[in-house]
Amino acid sequence: MDCSGGERVSKAESRIKIRFLVEGSGEAEGEFVRFLSPRTVDGILRKLPLDGRAALWKEEVYFEVPFEMGPEKPKPNVETGAIAFWPVGSAICIFYGKTQPYSPVNMLGKITQNLELFRSVKEGQRISVVRA
Repeated sequence: MDCSGGERVSKAESRIKIRFLVEGSGEAEGEFVRFLSPRTVDGILRKLPLDGRAALWKEEVYFEVPFEMGPEKPKPNVETGAIAFWPVGSAICIFYGKTQPYSPVNMLGKITQNLELFRSVKEGQRISVVRA
């Protein structure tokens, strides 16, 4: 337990390894980081595996998922490789270039391997996210 009487979350539990499977193209690895948006991360983890059809916007791939959450520590700017949840569109977003979100996003984590895969994703291609 920590000083507040709550349960301490181990480092392994705070970073959850995931994989993105892009139909016909390959896969990428990433991690969700709970402290970035704890309610959003936990809600999405409970829904895994999730999949959807890719949509493209500048240097971002996103896909709608059956999960709703309002803004949680919303960020108007992200780094290359960021994984985020877009509350307005109920979508998981992967930022593979310098593009910034259309509107603020709830940060989920980052891609740790094969970020370049997302450069070749085509509109409508099926993407799945699963626990690694």
